[in-house]
Amino acid sequence: MSSDGDAKPWETQRRGLLLLVSSPAGAGKTSLSRRLVADHADMTLSISWTTRAARPGEEEGREYFFVDRAAFEAKIADGGFLEWAEVNGNLYGTPGAAVMEALLDGKDVLFDIDWQGAKQIAEKTPDDSVRVFILPPSWEDLSRRLHARAQDSEEVIAQRLLLGKEEIAHWGLYDYVIVNKSFDRAYADLGHIYRAERMKPGRNTWLPTFVEGLLRE
Repeated sequence: MSSDGDAKPWETQRRGLLLLVSSPAGAGKTSLSRRLVADHADMTLSISWTTRAARPGEEEGREYFFVDRAAFEAKIADGGFLEWAEVNGNLYGTPGAAVMEALLDGKDVLFDIDWQGAKQIAEKTPDDSVRVFILPPSWEDLSRRLHARAQDSEEVIAQRLLLGKEEIAHWGLYDYVIVNKSFDRAYADLGHIYRAERMKPGRNTWLPTFVEGLLRE
């Protein structure tokens, strides 16, 4: 890596991208997303606000910022969310200021997000957004994964499976679709998508000046 004094333009002059990853609960988007963020220094994970209670093992500021409904609704009124939605009686939303600042700084932001949120963000930032949908290899596999987590009651699992059908019905809105038959293969596919999208000319603001310089030589 070059030091700050001799950094190449492609190391410092680029616009970030928004990687919007969706799937039904249990299909693997959270594990895939967190692995991608851990492996790429230029990527950060967007942390949403939610009014739902934390599940066992979840931490404030890691999975979500857990807030009450009054605080959430106040931020809606202030126009502070890039997207928000009510799902299963709980509110979820993405604060916008930090995300847009990251884009301008050349940082990529990954969203572990449902189809409603992905649609809102992509409509507001079409040139910056890349949508990826993760499918399970079978419905039986999805049910097995939800039961294996041992975090929810049978009633909640049944509700998640029902919501999963609604989520899957919107797969056609996405730029890419990955079937998560094998974590390693699905992760490799997600990484290829991410790296290819980083190479698009519109995200590399250094290119016009660089090419002009090449042509002058």
